[in-house]
This record gives sequence, structure tokens and C-alpha cells, in this order.
Amino acid sequence: MNALLELLGDRGRVDVEEAATALEVSAATMRRDMDALAEQQLLTRTRGGAVLSSVAYDLPIRYKHAHRSAEKEAVAQAAAKLVERGDVVGLSGGTTTTAIARVLATRPDFAEAGPQPHLTIVTNSLNIANELAVRPQIKIVLTGGVAHSRSFELVGPFSELVMQQISIDTAFIGANGMDPMMGATVHDEAEARVNRLMAERARRAVVVADSSKIGERCFARVGGADVFDTFITDNGAKEAIRREFTDRGLKVVAARPPVGE
Repeated sequence: MNALLELLGDRGRVDVEEAATALEVSAATMRRDMDALAEQQLLTRTRGGAVLSSVAYDLPIRYKHAHRSAEKEAVAQAAAKLVERGDVVGLSGGTTTTAIARVLATRPDFAEAGPQPHLTIVTNSLNIANELAVRPQIKIVLTGGVAHSRSFELVGPFSELVMQQISIDTAFIGANGMDPMMGATVHDEAEARVNRLMAERARRAVVVADSSKIGERCFARVGGADVFDTFITDNGAKEAIRREFTDRGLKVVAARPPVGE
């Protein structure tokens, strides 16, 4: 079902036979999965197939977390190496930034008992805040704002007011698309505004996205080298495209997924 939702998110409309072939399952299995997702209002069934539901332009994180998990883990591990004890870290919403949060939460140097938190996380992501709230040695600052039902991100004037009052050491910003000319882009303009503001409040701003996002352009621009100094992706990014980002002023880190993944 995760893969079906990703396929539908890419194409907007698929028929049963097309989806069954792409995902290497039987047509009967595909019909059952489509029916199950339609009951959850994540797609709309059509005669012989399915289309995106009227609200599902970006898939809920709980349905996306397993997609390209090895690549996201590689990006997360590389990102976590930039964080030191005592830092203030900004995390936007998204599956890759959620992976970063999980890596940071399990680092031994951040888990040691002590009178003060060893790390401060500033986030507009409800799911990241929820996961990290049980970690007593990590201070969580949630920006506030209006919850976005698809991405679980808080957006709007309340988020922006909080962001304008704080300073961040390193911000990790996820992207739905990463293009050498456009830079980082997302589906929603309100998310783009908050993400850009978080990056601008940081001494070091890092865009994080697995290599499947490279070359994609989404609706709302967050920024390129005018906002970010580093782009962390996985080693699926070809050297030629990495040079294009480098030529435009971004340091590119291509992380290698663990052997066997």
C-alpha cells in the first residue's frame, strides 16, 4: 500500500493493470489494496483504477516512512555527524528529517543523564516532537501554528513569530524536490515559508533529500545557495548532477547506505 500511494502520488491516476504490473502483484491484490485505501479516503476509486483523493496531494508520513528507507538512513547518519552536544538544531517536517531525529535521539552522548538537556530541537513537525518528547535529555521547542493534515507540519503566522525570536546552530530542511537551478522545493507555499525562515535563523542551513528528489521541481521554492550551504543526499546522486549543485555554491555530501541495504 505504501508503494501504491507513492505511485499514485507520482502519476495522479493509475489503472489496476498498470499498478499491478509496476508493483509486481496480481490484479486481484491491487483491487483489494485500492479498495482498502479508498475506505481511508487516501484515494478515490474509478472504473478500473484510482485517482488521488481531493486532499491527498502529499501523503501522510505514516504511509511514506518505509520508502527508500536505506537512503534516508544514510542521509540521517551523515546529517547527525554535524551535530555536537549543546547544539540547537532545527528540523522541518518530512520523512528524512524524522530519520535524523531518530538518529539524534539514540546517540549515546545525548542520552547521558544530567541536570540539563544535551541537545535542543526546534521543530514545526508534530510527529518529530511527539517522538522526542519522551527523551528527557533533549529539549523540544515546538513552533506552534496551524497543523497541516498531510505533512503534520505546523505553518502560518504563529510559527513564523516563534521562528523570528530564536537562533539555531544547524537547521536540517527536507524537500520534495531538489533542482540545481530552483534549489529546494515543496508542495505547499506555507510550508516553504516556514522552512525558509527556519533555515535563515540558522548559522548553518542544510537541505536533506534522498537522490530520488533530485531533478524534481515542486510548487513552492524554499531556496538554493541563497539559503543553504550544504546539501546532503545519498550516493545514488550521479557525479555530474552533484557538480551542478557544487557549481552553484552548495557543498554536496553523498552518503552511502549501509552495506547489504
